[in-house]
Amino acid sequence: MKSCLVVDDSKVIRMVARRILEELGFEVVEAEDGMEALEKCFSDMPDAVLLDWNMPIKSGIDFLRDLRAAPGGDEPVVVFCTTENDLEHIQEAITAGANEYIMKPFDSEIIQAKFEQVGLI
Repeated sequence: MKSCLVVDDSKVIRMVARRILEELGFEVVEAEDGMEALEKCFSDMPDAVLLDWNMPIKSGIDFLRDLRAAPGGDEPVVVFCTTENDLEHIQEAITAGANEYIMKPFDSEIIQAKFEQVGLI
């Protein structure tokens, strides 16, 4: 079973994402900020990361840069899932190493389509 780390400071978003991802056959781990997410990646690297941008302690973009610089950090497929939908943010995310980008609000069809595009399902 593939694993997905859901990183979002909103408990509701994490809960909705978990339900969708579990229906798609993923084992789901949650983190509420980028620092907690890095710690979880370093202890057990996931196959995928569904990542919010705006979070306390460590933002999604800072988490992504740290992840990609770490040993094995190039392996997880990272999909940003955020309200930041302007071209500048999208380009910054892709440059930092994101594989895809989803706009909030999302639903199961959007997540399934993006995860299919990046080869996770």
